Amino acid sequence: MERVFTPLEPLLPTGSLKYCLLILNQPLDKCFHHLWSKAVLKACADGGANRLYDITQGQRESFLPEFINGDFDSIRPEVREFYAAQGCELISTPDQDHTDFTKCLQVLQRKIEERGLQVDVIVTLGGLAGRFDQTMASVNTLFQAPSITPIPVIILQESSLVYLLQPGKHRLLVDTGLEGDWCGLIAVGEPCKHVTTTGLKWNLTNDLLGFGTLISTSNTYDGSGVVTVDTDRPLLWTMAVRQ
Repeated sequence: MERVFTPLEPLLPTGSLKYCLLILNQPLDKCFHHLWSKAVLKACADGGANRLYDITQGQRESFLPEFINGDFDSIRPEVREFYAAQGCELISTPDQDHTDFTKCLQVLQRKIEERGLQVDVIVTLGGLAGRFDQTMASVNTLFQAPSITPIPVIILQESSLVYLLQPGKHRLLVDTGLEGDWCGLIAVGEPCKHVTTTGLKWNLTNDLLGFGTLISTSNTYDGSGVVTVDTDRPLLWTMAVRQ
């Protein structure tokens, strides 16, 4: 079955996707207020609460997450005290074998099930800037996500979006007007032995993608507004977000 997805739809004023918003401990972008206003559930992973607290100065009572979770080694004491006083749920997840991002996804999925929410996508803010090891940890969480939640997970930060394509056929709608110039397909962890695309300037036809051979970076679109990808292994899709 072909999966149809519009990666940038959550950023559209008229977008109809129902999504949850997960905030990581990295600078928040200008799209934060829009994403917050339409999210059906909002959560912070540990130090992500610091970012929320700082960006909403003067109106913090209007921007309260449903929960904050993590090992709480990053959240500042005054931030923790404020959200606790406001009635936000603080959930300690001390497991050091998983990142706060991964643990937040686990809690988020549990909340979605408990509340019977209809959710089309989980939008994550942060995770792609700063330390390279943390960026790779974010990518690893995308690989872990299918065992945690059936809901697609995207990561947004600054001018980049990443989304992990599962094996099979995908139709990505890239005609929102928010797309930047570049896009890419990157095999992480293991090669993708059979990848076929349409809608790109440089398409693939049953090609092998993998580190040490070929990765598709600095690609772009052919103007059709639709990209199709057929892959035999999980494959990372990345694209520019117009600023």
